[in-house]
Amino acid sequence: MQTPTSTKALADWDRTYLWHPFTPMKAWCENKEIVVIDRGEREFLIDTEGRRYIDGVSSLWCNVHGHCVPELDNAVKEQLNSIAHTTLLGLSNVPAITLAKRLVDLARAGGLQFDKVFYSDNGSTAVEVACKMAYQYWRNLNKAGDGIAGSNARTKFIALESAYHGDTIGAVSVGGIPIFHHAFKSLCFPVDFATSIKQMETLLSQNRNAYAAIIIEPLIQGAGGMLMHPPQFLRDLRQLADRYNTLLIFDEVLTGFGRTGKMFAAEHAQITPDLMCLSKGLTAGYMPLGVTMTTRKIFDAFYVDPNLPENSAKTFFHGHTFTGHPLACAVALASLDLFEKSNLLSHVARLQPILAATLEEAKKRACVSDVRQCGLIGAIDLTQKDGTPFPYHWRIGGALCTRMRTLEPMRLMMRPIADTLVIMPPLAISEENFRHLCAGVLKSLDWIPEVIAQKQ
Repeated sequence: MQTPTSTKALADWDRTYLWHPFTPMKAWCENKEIVVIDRGEREFLIDTEGRRYIDGVSSLWCNVHGHCVPELDNAVKEQLNSIAHTTLLGLSNVPAITLAKRLVDLARAGGLQFDKVFYSDNGSTAVEVACKMAYQYWRNLNKAGDGIAGSNARTKFIALESAYHGDTIGAVSVGGIPIFHHAFKSLCFPVDFATSIKQMETLLSQNRNAYAAIIIEPLIQGAGGMLMHPPQFLRDLRQLADRYNTLLIFDEVLTGFGRTGKMFAAEHAQITPDLMCLSKGLTAGYMPLGVTMTTRKIFDAFYVDPNLPENSAKTFFHGHTFTGHPLACAVALASLDLFEKSNLLSHVARLQPILAATLEEAKKRACVSDVRQCGLIGAIDLTQKDGTPFPYHWRIGGALCTRMRTLEPMRLMMRPIADTLVIMPPLAISEENFRHLCAGVLKSLDWIPEVIAQKQ
């Protein structure tokens, strides 16, 4: 089979054969133009027509060092010379072992006391692993062995409203965004949603021993609209979990690996959750790989002699075909090397004031109701002049991002969350191009009256 070379033919194949994620497909298939990305270069995406775009959303929040980075490309090539894939079920491999130690050392260098690494395939599965570990942890501690009845029942979870933790059923269960999750609620396990520490404490005090864990996205609730909370919230949450003897899970799929200005969001609060989920930036956006890090306390509940009858069900029976994938682990190791070599977190610190100034300027615009920043993540909320939301079907944020693809001299590739514009480029973006990105976003705010007129 020969792959088409023209953009039109590729777009026709796309409309005929592809089903895109989070996409109303009727609108997609009837769209006159589909941008087909052909290659990448540093912070740029390049389409099949040769047009260059600044990747303003890090290819969905995962790209760290840019595209086609020689050090990362070479890491994959070198690993291919050894082996592409081998299972971790009953075997091990060099990159998986090395990366596990590297991650534990990296976390401890930031003040986080983790001991073990469990691999999976992506962010959703990292969350699934954490939830299942938390649930089984209490079962394993139950002296009767069943963990379902009695003082260690603990079958429920607490999550934040507007939470997003992925799209597998366990991750959907702890998700709190109705448009994404409502259709699947009858498939989900029990979760109570809260908006504050006070509400969580009420739930814990009224239902003692009912909850296996609290799960949150630390500092930033991503898909919920880039909602942000301060480090003190995390410290209060750790104290609350300790007081009521429940586990604490941090979903750092978005916030891990430099996005917040530190390697991990938990470092801002200097507290260690019981479990921490990682993906996206773990491989710098090169390959799917998920990680669930745990403390010794969690691991020890599973560390039993399987030959004793009372321990026969205490193994963590969970795994993936591509768990600890050698290629993915190899590129993750190369990414961590590059963090050190390029002193990337210092570069992020230099860019943060530029983003802050951009958001301050955006805040002055008539249809901007709020702006937020954490590290090199910026959010701009768009509303009508009186502060009320635009009608959802107008998709003002989407219209602005689509038009940003036509900007000259620097086209931008952006993706909003409803009517919240999100600024999240690769961390290694040059200062010059970051300024172009910020200027383009500000320019797009001038188009809002025209876009409104077209929608009315």
